[in-house]
Amino acid sequence: MRMSCVISCENVMKKQFSLLSQYLIGVLFGFGLMISGMSNPQKILNFLDITGPWDPSLLFVMLGAVVVGLCGFYVVSKRSQSFFGGTLHLPAKKEITRPLVIGSLIFGAGWGLAGFCPGPAIVALGVGHLKALIFVLAMLAGMEICERFFTSIPKAD
Repeated sequence: MRMSCVISCENVMKKQFSLLSQYLIGVLFGFGLMISGMSNPQKILNFLDITGPWDPSLLFVMLGAVVVGLCGFYVVSKRSQSFFGGTLHLPAKKEITRPLVIGSLIFGAGWGLAGFCPGPAIVALGVGHLKALIFVLAMLAGMEICERFFTSIPKAD
């Protein structure tokens, strides 16, 4: 009885630590978006406007994100479990499919028109930008429409 309680308590502690770590990583992500200015849609639109007041700073943020992501994938590729002992869920598909291309085009159009992508929109929403609220509501509506009418698109595991 005592041994099962110890194992159960250990599992609860791992789960709590995992949730706390996820929260702290999210805070760090949001903090990075705020510091880099990526929660400001005008900064994004200025990056995309190569004939106007072009702002290349987003390029440096993206390059930094790619370097960190590559390092993360390298570390994960050497492991058989997550840092908290769970199963690793790495992408298995490598082919470029029609839904991927269509979704990418829609995502890019929304990003170019609004100046938001999902992460920065949530951060901007958190600091009270009305435009972010409208964007997030429209994003949720689009997700619901896709879920209801495009059920042939396989869900990620």
